[in-house]
Amino acid sequence: MPNLNSPDDTSNRNSLQDPVSLNVGGEIYTTTLGTLTGCRDSMLGAMFTGQIPVLRDNGGNVFIDRDGKVFRYILNYLRSSSLDLPEGFSELALLRREADFFQIRPLLEEICRYEASVPLSLRGGPLGAMIVLNVDSKVRVLHFNLRHGPENYELRTCSVRAFTVDLFCTWRAFLALLCERFSYRTPQGLASPCPCNPTQNRLKLEWVPRPDELPRDQYDKQRYRGLTISYPELVQSHDIMNMQHNPSDIVDMQGFVEELLKVSLAEGFKVDLVTPDPAEILNCTSLRLVKS
Repeated sequence: MPNLNSPDDTSNRNSLQDPVSLNVGGEIYTTTLGTLTGCRDSMLGAMFTGQIPVLRDNGGNVFIDRDGKVFRYILNYLRSSSLDLPEGFSELALLRREADFFQIRPLLEEICRYEASVPLSLRGGPLGAMIVLNVDSKVRVLHFNLRHGPENYELRTCSVRAFTVDLFCTWRAFLALLCERFSYRTPQGLASPCPCNPTQNRLKLEWVPRPDELPRDQYDKQRYRGLTISYPELVQSHDIMNMQHNPSDIVDMQGFVEELLKVSLAEGFKVDLVTPDPAEILNCTSLRLVKS
């Protein structure tokens, strides 16, 4: 920890002039007041317009006790209004935390866009990671009473198909991504699935699409739930950028396998084994993918 000089509130604002030398967590940067105050609503804007006193180290550098390695990307953004990250950048979570600390809202919005556009695999991930998928479905016959009025009921029968997916993945971050993409549709709203056990890399999905002939109340009475897939979309509302998810229902196993392939192939996985017929991958009962 460097020796710091106490701020002089009366001369603090007048002592700031170009060029400005910064000591951020031990990393030295030289920049301008125009860059540092480019986002005036941020903490940096407040510091370098004299609203918040600054500290200096013994070398006369303005001292900021934050992570110095990712601060370069914050400065680059303030200078160019563009998020320019190297390929394979793996410190996105840290950069988001620092942008949030400095309250740079436009940068946080850019990070959201970047996260939505860059596959998880390009943010780091183990080569050779494996997905093993087993799927099953069963038809069940459901009998229920359809109420037409007081003491007026009709016995109805319909078939429902119950789907089960057992998925194992050696890459836990990819399991977390699947839990973000897939959701259960319940009477209370959308609910994210959870791994079978926090210490295991397994995910089990069970859902029953509602057939048209089964009334919603009877469907809910049986505690059935649907399955949806959604992809994040950045939308603007009242000058604020937000991430929205527009879920689509998955009505059969072919639809699930198709969506799983979209997500996994985008993350660098390749199909390694299909059972029983490699030519009918959407009708598979077992599937293995390996990240390369």
